[in-house]
Amino acid sequence: MLYKEYDRVASMRLNFLASQGRRAEQFTVLVRNVPNVSGRSISDSIETFFQKNHPDHYLCHQAVYDANKFARLVKKRNRLQNWLDYNQLKFERHPDKRPTKKRGCLGLCGGRVDSIDFYKDQIKDLDKKLTLERQKILKDPKSITPAAFVSFNSRWGAAVCAQTTQSKNPTLWLTDWAPEPRDVYWKNLAIPFFSLTVRKLVISLSVFALVFFYMIPIAFVQSLANLEGLEKVAPFLRPLIEWGFVKSFLQGFLPGLTLKLFLHFLPAILMIMSKIEGHVALSVLERRTAAKYYYFMLVNVFLGSIVAGTAFQQLHAFLHESATQIPRNIGVSIPMKATFFITYIMVDGWAGVAGEILRLKPLVIFHLKNIFIVKTDRDLDRAMDPGGVELRETLPSLQLYFLLGIVYMVVTPILLPFILIFFAFAYFVYRHQIINVYNQQYESAAAFWPHVHGRIIASLLISQLLLLGLLSTKKAANSTPFLVALPILTLAFHKYCKNRFEPAFRKYPLEEAMSKDTQDRTSESDVDLKSYLADAYLHPIFHSFVEVDLVEVKVDKDQDQVQDETHDPSPSPSELSSASPQHAHHLDDEPTHTVQHYEVEQPQPVYHYEVEQPQPVYHYEVEQPYPVYHYGAEQPHTAYHYDIESPSDVYRYDNVPHYQYYHY
Repeated sequence: MLYKEYDRVASMRLNFLASQGRRAEQFTVLVRNVPNVSGRSISDSIETFFQKNHPDHYLCHQAVYDANKFARLVKKRNRLQNWLDYNQLKFERHPDKRPTKKRGCLGLCGGRVDSIDFYKDQIKDLDKKLTLERQKILKDPKSITPAAFVSFNSRWGAAVCAQTTQSKNPTLWLTDWAPEPRDVYWKNLAIPFFSLTVRKLVISLSVFALVFFYMIPIAFVQSLANLEGLEKVAPFLRPLIEWGFVKSFLQGFLPGLTLKLFLHFLPAILMIMSKIEGHVALSVLERRTAAKYYYFMLVNVFLGSIVAGTAFQQLHAFLHESATQIPRNIGVSIPMKATFFITYIMVDGWAGVAGEILRLKPLVIFHLKNIFIVKTDRDLDRAMDPGGVELRETLPSLQLYFLLGIVYMVVTPILLPFILIFFAFAYFVYRHQIINVYNQQYESAAAFWPHVHGRIIASLLISQLLLLGLLSTKKAANSTPFLVALPILTLAFHKYCKNRFEPAFRKYPLEEAMSKDTQDRTSESDVDLKSYLADAYLHPIFHSFVEVDLVEVKVDKDQDQVQDETHDPSPSPSELSSASPQHAHHLDDEPTHTVQHYEVEQPQPVYHYEVEQPQPVYHYEVEQPYPVYHYGAEQPHTAYHYDIESPSDVYRYDNVPHYQYYHY
């Protein structure tokens, strides 16, 4: 059955990849650890290397910039813009009173100022910092990391590059398939290769310590399932334990509930650890987090509950009996914990599935956000976003329940109905949620399946070994040697499946790539592939940032003509790629924004012109196709404000101290 399922999933994956249209990740390879050649930039090194070694298929490349500081500034600007929108909406509802705030820390101290003007000034200053930081990133060679997204003119060329060694030094020019643009975790692209090895070692040791650190509270909680053992450890609690309500609560509900609370915060901690490891795709981060979470639950929830739950009962036996009796004690403890796991399945499994379909937790969180956080429609949209399936938490939980069913299927069959009911409910509930509720954050094309298959094999091995230990304590001990073949055959089956099917999940067959390329050449011969791939892997902040360019202009009073003299224009987003054409394209069709600032020099006054296309930057929103022109002029003593509205354009002239409105 496992063989047929693996074969079916692998076939579905290949059919899905063959049915897809043209996508950026099919032609793109992520190259890391590019060597630093003196006198040559990273982009030049990449261009030279791939033109030399892949002359017939190399198309272009997108350098990776260390833009983490820039991303933090953009995030701060979005937060300030949100506060500005909130205060403007507040002023629109109550025009007789302008909103105010204190300038000090967190708005708790300092002088009181006008909130709208305050946030406008903050955004204006931050825009200047963003412009300088962006220019610094583009001009500083140190901002370019030794990594790049290299695009090819065919899937076949990309497959050859991604699946072969590029250099005689295997630590240089490391290539792998690029994740799809929405799957990229941009923060980790700037991590050096040597740092990745150190990070993985440190995180491995940290996960090991975390697993055994959690053993202490979990062992204590599991011991509460047996009141006699608790009374031996803490005799002073005997009067309290004798109460009927406390006794039933401790035995039936508290152990499972407390264990769930311990595990509630664990996935977030493990996700942070996976990010520190340096993985560059969100799907890989979730897979690595799910693996850590499964190991944790295997050691602490399953093995820890079996051992610690009977530790007080078996303490005398472990200390005073010979080592040959230890397997017998462990074998006896397995069926003794069936009651606890039945309770755990009902508390965690059944209640968890019911909570998933009711979505009580997201409902409570939404109302809390709506009360304390939501201020604008943008906040409301974020608060109502259901997100995607939490695979890093859901998948290990399902694998744990499968392990419980396999282990207790022979030892204590009474547990099986609880497991079957759980999986029946979980199938219908998660199928409904995935189709109708959750958003798809990325497309991994069944990349999780090899890990799921490995967990199933591990569950079979654990059940077989525990069965051997249990039978050794019974009268059927003579049959135990014949059961030794079961783990051996299971491992052999796993190795065969791994060699037979796993390459389809790790590599892309050249036969499939050539077939798809031939199909594209016959059907879409006029598509400009270079334009399609040029900015597909451009950092998203360069698409969303509204740039402020400083341009000096001179005005001829007699002819009313404006001549631009650009001093230091910042490149457009498409210029970020050394081989990208002059355009802006993104896979997600994000709108690009341009803003020009003009400084007009005359003998006395100085005029500042701001031209915004196609969307306003600060506090005005005008729907396309109507562009907005905003002209602000500062003079010593006079101030005028004109709103001129025409069928296609809106012109606005501002001067600060006084306003008079004339409508035409």
